[in-house]
Amino acid sequence: MSILPQLAFVLILGIAGYILSKRIKFLRRNILLGKAETRNDQSESRWKTMMLVAFGQQKMFKRIVPAFLHLLIYVGFLVINLEVLEFILDGIIGSHRLFAPVLGGLYTTAINMFEFLAVAVLVSCVAFLIRRNVMKVERFTKPELKGWPAMDANLILVIEIVLMFAILTMNATDQILANRGDEHYLALGTLFFSSMLMPIFEGMSDGALVFMERFAWWFHIVGILAFAIYVTYSKHLHIFLAFPNTWYSNLKAKGEMVNMPEVTNEVNMMLGIPVETSSEAPAEIGRFGAKDVNDLSWINVLNAYSCTECGRCTAECPANLTGKKLSPRKIMMDVRDRAEEVGKSIDAGGAGFEDGKSLLGDYITKEEINACTSCNACVEACPVNIDPLAIILQMRRYVAMEESGTPAQWNSMFQNMETSFSPWKFSPSDRFNWSEKVKEEEIK
Repeated sequence: MSILPQLAFVLILGIAGYILSKRIKFLRRNILLGKAETRNDQSESRWKTMMLVAFGQQKMFKRIVPAFLHLLIYVGFLVINLEVLEFILDGIIGSHRLFAPVLGGLYTTAINMFEFLAVAVLVSCVAFLIRRNVMKVERFTKPELKGWPAMDANLILVIEIVLMFAILTMNATDQILANRGDEHYLALGTLFFSSMLMPIFEGMSDGALVFMERFAWWFHIVGILAFAIYVTYSKHLHIFLAFPNTWYSNLKAKGEMVNMPEVTNEVNMMLGIPVETSSEAPAEIGRFGAKDVNDLSWINVLNAYSCTECGRCTAECPANLTGKKLSPRKIMMDVRDRAEEVGKSIDAGGAGFEDGKSLLGDYITKEEINACTSCNACVEACPVNIDPLAIILQMRRYVAMEESGTPAQWNSMFQNMETSFSPWKFSPSDRFNWSEKVKEEEIK
């Protein structure tokens, strides 16, 4: 038997591995463009959160129908890819259905299970295509999804459908050849779903069937390798990043805003409270808040790359619901796009962050961040625990403290809080006067 197919397979596998490794290094470097942050506390809670939210799909089930369809695709992705191991070993050593003699009757059961999941994935993908393109679910029609994001979602669904058909076609033609007595193919018994396709191919010659079976085999495994590379350029990167993203979730209470260490130290010094100081003076004064990606935490950038673009955050955002420009999903997409732009510039020997552009202004406007009510609805809604609010707050802090660019009404509120300890301009001692009036009304 010629070893050319084996050599071709090893070459394709090597090329795919090389491209994938380069892309992974690129993504890792881009994520680390953000500032250092340590978030390794409460490891037990973090593992629990990851298993429930990322692996267990806990937050998806707030919407039962899409959650169930997504679960079918998710389980299918995990289980069917077990068969990819056999594909790879068959491709390297030139065997066919390597595990069949070892597993015996269990192999037929496993293939039937794989086929059931393949059909479940296929049906779910068709349903999602209908939801996006026929039913036009509102959260999939927002401005930030125009163009490539919408095409990306549809493309990945179509690819999954075609790959599932390839599995069924391979099994159907394989079993016809086995039933005709071809020694290279093993009769596996009844394969429920692929047997429904067998009448389509029954009239073909042995040569045509071998071609169809081999074409489906190569199409599926090369498609899987291409899919693995494509995912790193797509919103479907969340398939992998959801796990570290949920592990590094913010475990603090939703309403707790993180203080700025620089400001906290200054206030403590003014009040005579001892502060921890470094023996080495900083090379330059740190920026208050965030203007660009490198002002954010690397966890913020990881959040952006983990975004599924599902739009649940935007669908729950009260600002967006009232017609304002703010879309938490767009915030995450913008952070990711800016990180990609800077990363490509650095690799090309370009200006990087010194290209005259920034996240705030060129990607995200002040109108968007000022519309945020800090309600945490977006954080609560996200199925993989992404935190758009943390990014919005950092950018608002930059506008307020570096540019003094907050709206005039806000400045009055800030001044009142500084002098009167409340948003209103009256003495703190008068704060509970309203209660006296309530008592008077009750007496009347």
